[in-house]
Order: sequence, then structure tokens, then C-alpha cells
Amino acid sequence: MILSPSLICLDMCNLESDVRRLEADGVTMLHIDILDGHFSPSMPLGLETVRQLRAKTNLFFDAHVMTSDPEYFVGELLDIGIQRINFHAETCRHIDGMLNRIRSAGVQAGVALKPSTPLTVLEYVLEKCDTVLLMLINPGYASSKGEGQVAYADKKIRDLREEIDRRSLPVKIELDGRITHENVQRWEGIADCFVTGSAFKEVRK
Repeated sequence: MILSPSLICLDMCNLESDVRRLEADGVTMLHIDILDGHFSPSMPLGLETVRQLRAKTNLFFDAHVMTSDPEYFVGELLDIGIQRINFHAETCRHIDGMLNRIRSAGVQAGVALKPSTPLTVLEYVLEKCDTVLLMLINPGYASSKGEGQVAYADKKIRDLREEIDRRSLPVKIELDGRITHENVQRWEGIADCFVTGSAFKEVRK
């Protein structure tokens, strides 16, 4: 079970020092949201920032591409040296082809799903996924205090775990959206990676 802090929730003016603190605390993975301001109505994180940070840390970079057209961004992330790229099924024209492209570059590949997207979109490509990232809130609403995890989150997570186990696949489940200490305890052993963001912002003094 891995906790992956979200880069977008760190101090943008002191990213390197924040990352050094995470390293000192034993964090091994950094979650990187790549946004375009369209698919997710959030302020984008510049690719150049990610590129510069890549040169300053050996943390595992786990990218979540939340863009209307993932082709360009996936190409840039492969060039930067990201270890895992999760792209959205809802915006990718050729899911199978994108999985092939990422994996052929020696990078882990995953498919991300918005809360209401059914698991059936994975039926024929699940074997090619290193991860499946399930969003538990709607994209772009992490800063909205009234936006909670969808009511069907637990069922969706457990249904995915059941399908992965039924097919004896090594696919990891990653959860993103309002992750709390209670969530981690509830889904430990079912999910493999928890993205910690706005709900996990208590920073060690």
C-alpha cells in the first residue's frame, strides 16, 4: 500500500524544499496532475516545472493526465522521464493504442476513470493496464468543500478488485479524490495506492 502525495497540493513557491521533506519522511512516489484547464477546470501545472523537478529528485513520478487531448502531454511526459502515466478513457480516442505506446517506451501505463464512467470500458484492455486510477470526486472540484466522494465509490472500488482477482491480473488500483486516513483504513488491502491531496494537508511542522 502506497501513499502518493499530490504535487499540486504542495507549496508552488517552495516545491524543492517540500519534496525534500517528503523524501525525508520516507515518501517514495509523487502524484503529478497534468491539467489543461478544459477537461478539469483547474489551474494547469506547467510541464517545465515537472521537467525541472524531475532533475532534482529520484522519487517515482506517477502522472495523471487530465486533458481533453492526451496525445501531446503523454509525449512530453515520456520525454521528461515519468515512470507511470495514467490517462483518461473519456478523452482518449484509442485506449489500446495509447497503452501500447506508453508501455513500449518502458513506462508503466494506466487508465483513469471519472466517477460515473463504468468499469466496462476496461473489459478488453485491463490486461494491458499496470494501474487503474479511480477518481472518487469529479475532476476539478477538489477545492470545493461541498464536493464529497461519490456515494457509489465503495461499490466501484470493490467491483474492480473483484474483476482483477477473478482474472488473476497484477493490475494495481489507485484511488484519487478526498482521500482521508479513514479511507486508507477502509480500503487497505483492496486498493494499492492512495493519492493524498487536499484532505491530507496536515503538514508535519
